[in-house]
Amino acid sequence: MNYRVSAFLLAFALTVPAALLARADTPALPSMATADQATTSKLVYGLLSDSRYAYRPRPLDAATSQDVFKRYLESLDGGKQFFTREDVERFAPLAAGTGNAIRTGELDPAFQVFAVYRQRVTERVAYARALLKQEPDFTLEERFEYDRKDVPWDNATALDELWRKSVKNDWLRLKLAGKPAADIRKTLDKRYERLLKGINEWKNEDVFSIFLNAYTSAVDPHTDYFTPRTAENFNQAMSLSLEGIGAQLQRQDDVVVIREIIAGGPAAVDGTLKPGDRIVGVGQGKSGTLEDVIGWRIDDVVAKIRGAKDTQVRLEYIPAAEGLDGKHRMVTLTRQKVRLAEQAAKGETLTIPGAPGEGERRIGIVKLPTFYQDFEGRRRNATDYASATRDVAKLLAGFKADKLDGVVLDLRNNGGGSLDEAIELTGLFIEQGPVVQVRESGGRVTVNSDRNPAVAWDGPLAVLINRGSASASEIFAGAIQDYGRGLVIGETSFGKGTVQNVVPLDRWPASEKERFGQVKLTIAQFFRVSGSSTQHKGVVPDLAFPASVDASEFGESTYDNALPWTRIAAVTHTQYGNFAPILPRLESRHAARIQSEREFQWWEEDVQQFRTEAAKKYVSLNEAERRAERDRQDTQRKQRQQIRKELGLPLDPLAEDSSDDGLTGNERDIVKDAEREKAAEKRPDPLLRESAAILADAVNLLEKDRPLSAQVLPQSTAPGRWAD
Repeated sequence: MNYRVSAFLLAFALTVPAALLARADTPALPSMATADQATTSKLVYGLLSDSRYAYRPRPLDAATSQDVFKRYLESLDGGKQFFTREDVERFAPLAAGTGNAIRTGELDPAFQVFAVYRQRVTERVAYARALLKQEPDFTLEERFEYDRKDVPWDNATALDELWRKSVKNDWLRLKLAGKPAADIRKTLDKRYERLLKGINEWKNEDVFSIFLNAYTSAVDPHTDYFTPRTAENFNQAMSLSLEGIGAQLQRQDDVVVIREIIAGGPAAVDGTLKPGDRIVGVGQGKSGTLEDVIGWRIDDVVAKIRGAKDTQVRLEYIPAAEGLDGKHRMVTLTRQKVRLAEQAAKGETLTIPGAPGEGERRIGIVKLPTFYQDFEGRRRNATDYASATRDVAKLLAGFKADKLDGVVLDLRNNGGGSLDEAIELTGLFIEQGPVVQVRESGGRVTVNSDRNPAVAWDGPLAVLINRGSASASEIFAGAIQDYGRGLVIGETSFGKGTVQNVVPLDRWPASEKERFGQVKLTIAQFFRVSGSSTQHKGVVPDLAFPASVDASEFGESTYDNALPWTRIAAVTHTQYGNFAPILPRLESRHAARIQSEREFQWWEEDVQQFRTEAAKKYVSLNEAERRAERDRQDTQRKQRQQIRKELGLPLDPLAEDSSDDGLTGNERDIVKDAEREKAAEKRPDPLLRESAAILADAVNLLEKDRPLSAQVLPQSTAPGRWAD
């Protein structure tokens, strides 16, 4: 396993404080909420305490006040490595007044706590940098316990020891990667300095957003507050589009760097800008003032570069090849609507060899990362609005034209999205019928159905899920399973059975511009057509792969305030098939096949190793022990690559990478890191291939065994007729 857990030092920062004791060399930070933020706080309280809006409203009583304050502290300092026990004890009067602060918009407690937080970060960073003067002793039998989730707040002396071990772990990672001591000092000193600088850059709205989200998360795990800027980002993510130049940006030190040029966007069409180029100035239009953006936060730079379609933006940049001291160049680009194709549905075809006496099968693969939809485009009845269902339908049409034998819909790590898309996507595989039941806060149950009798794919189908498949993914997979329309393969899903809606807060003050942001709040609970909820329990696959992550570590059941599981009455729906009679034979074929499937075996080994390491919740700080483990990983990786060559298997494009370079994301070469990310997408995927093989098995069994086919798929005229 990779010892990447020591990114611990950079994993906390979600917000920042205002100076409790102002210093001349410390940037001034806001110390109180604005009038608009006070109004926003009252509006959010009104929404979340009213059962007309919230599915499970929570009163802002004394217990809730304490809970919100606890969540606020954990949002600032989730690793409990900055605040001392004494700090938290002194916060007690502020905790008691949290509810009143939210109701009235008098948010001073949030900023007072934030001030102490920044002071503690300043102290801790100074301590960490001082430790770099002396190289640690790596012959000692010490270990760094990085899992801080359930530890109590501690005193300053204990935190000194925690940071000493954290710095030692960071140093050891770089040493194992072959860095000399001088370079390690330079890298880590810059890393810790960057941490503090990032904290000092936080603004008033950041503090406010973190505090208000501590309140929303106390109501339920999936209720969130969005500032106007984060609301815009959320809408862009859902619509898979934005208006800008079409470049993915990343900050490195004080400069914003181009990580990737998005195909089809203005930057790609123009061809001037390249990955690695550094943007140092931004001007609006052909003659607007050019603003120096060195040292700016990346979101502020992005806000300057984005803009309305057909408007122009001028960029001052330094080409990657010329270094930081290179000649500054200028380019003018006309902004356009850019489609974010990386998150769109994608298709491919796998050829699965048959067992003796069986022919090969061609299986179509649809990879769907999210249930996206351009809500605004749909409201305007635009002909080209982004839609997961539309994109999948096009892929299915191609598979049908190519006469493929089956389709696997890959929903691994698909965290959900649009409820409408989940319903419409299900409709591509079934005739008219109910897809999901939705129960509102008052108890009223609405059945949401597919009303389109057309079927885009009536052939063999499998759905691949894992623990990261949630919400809309669970609606779709659950419906396919309840209808007996296809096989569900993989791991038990996340277990999120609630419905959220985005409510713009500007509707009440009738604001002419966006001032107050939006709330994504839970408004209902969904149930499968069988009446069962996916809440907590998720969708259980028909054929299970080994669990890659423990349910106690990830999933709805890990939230302390998630809704409980329940069920309601089932609704009448078609039963296209019943796969129970065929599952034992599929399991037997699967078990026999993976005995000779090296990639699948390696995946199982890696999962077991990961779970073993994760259960320890610590890493050794002994160099000999860590080096031996690193050598084992390197040897294993090389041996596997050699076996691939000998067996003629697809090679792993990352096989030559070191197991851990000791660096954080913004310390690596941005262009090479982006290339590595792309290469990772081409790594062997044994789970996807095995899912396709299982579907091919089902097709072969049902085709050869007519009595079995009649038992499994009794409705010969229904979608999903797998044998002729």
